[in-house]
Amino acid sequence: MAARLLSADQLSSLSELLPNWQLRSGKLHRQWSFADFSEAFAFMTRVAMAAEQLGHHPEWSNCWNRVKIDLVTHDLRGISTLDRDLALQINTFI
Repeated sequence: MAARLLSADQLSSLSELLPNWQLRSGKLHRQWSFADFSEAFAFMTRVAMAAEQLGHHPEWSNCWNRVKIDLVTHDLRGISTLDRDLALQINTFI
């Protein structure tokens, strides 16, 4: 199924569906802190595998035990069903 931009109503209900994610600068944003670099990297590996399956890749950064992720669909210039679905999958890895 092709990605579609989320409607204004869908965007406003994301806080219920994805309570730990924020809308920031037109992107879905979340950050985590782990016990150490190895745990952070293991988490990033799980996310990378899920992203590859969806064919949708996050903007992210890692510094020692911290991981920051921003999700946006550049082709559609906004937050899409792909971003929502990847965020839901990412939540299962914690």
